[in-house]
Amino acid sequence: MSQEPPGPRCSSVVRRPAPDGQPSVVVGLATYRRPADLARALPAVLAQVEELDRATARLVVVDNDPQASARGQVEGASPLVTYVHEPRPGISAARNRCIAEAADADALVFIDDDEVPDPGWLQALVDAWVGWGCAAVTGPVTSIFDGDADDWVRGSGVFARTERVTGSVNPGASSANLLLDLAVLRRLGISFDEAFGLSGGSDTMLAHSLRSRGEQIRWCQEAGVTEHVPAERSRRAWVFSRVMRTSNTWSRVGMALAATPARRARKRLELTARGVVRIVRGSLERVVARTSSDAPRDARGAVEVASGLGLLLGAWGSVRYEYRRHSGSDSVGSDTA
Repeated sequence: MSQEPPGPRCSSVVRRPAPDGQPSVVVGLATYRRPADLARALPAVLAQVEELDRATARLVVVDNDPQASARGQVEGASPLVTYVHEPRPGISAARNRCIAEAADADALVFIDDDEVPDPGWLQALVDAWVGWGCAAVTGPVTSIFDGDADDWVRGSGVFARTERVTGSVNPGASSANLLLDLAVLRRLGISFDEAFGLSGGSDTMLAHSLRSRGEQIRWCQEAGVTEHVPAERSRRAWVFSRVMRTSNTWSRVGMALAATPARRARKRLELTARGVVRIVRGSLERVVARTSSDAPRDARGAVEVASGLGLLLGAWGSVRYEYRRHSGSDSVGSDTA
């Protein structure tokens, strides 16, 4: 769930000619103990890699399970698929391994293992990037509930599809649907910050780092993916925890990018004030919603409270963890900006 408003519309995007030859593209798919999701995602992504006609493309699947549980599922799937085992825990390690495996490529495209690309997704991302010459391109994610979700969960806005104008400058990006220009990453020396590896948010940090260096992330509405939401994420407690974590990440990123003690002090005060305002506003919204038994409104108020709490915790150095592993248990969900 984005915490920022949509970027400005770009009525006339400056386009560049296609580079000499055909750009090489690597699609990176990180996975951790999700065999059913991977069985759905792998053939769908591979089909688009095979269809891409303007680039030399291949798919890299990075298995972040120390036991390499996805090896048998991926190896031998296609000559265009490379299986890589990255045993170091954390989503940042898996994403950075994707970057390393794409060292000879022009662009790296990320998609999550619980997603399926919409028709034309990969071609649309590559066409947009070749045309605009920006550092990154991202697009919408549509959520489909694999189980039941009540009005509160659906009304929370957490799973709402974002609609923006193609070519808009985007305020951030999630690796759930993201193309990165690798030449830009190499020039700036940017990768996924492993300090966010177990908490999530390394994609948020990377996107904000790009923006702070004057680079642009643009939106392509035609490049969509569909996320399958399992039953355990269709619960109120999960929604509240996820919003709290994403706001915590956003706050921590702001603190990390404040370059001097004075700027950090100002940023901490700003985030604290914003957090308090959201908590108060959300709490009042919930009171009003409960008097009228308005579940969606109550959900929106709860999301506001969770967002405020996350901002406060991040401002004062507290970290919400999403990928911490206990006794070999599965990770909690995919990372979003």
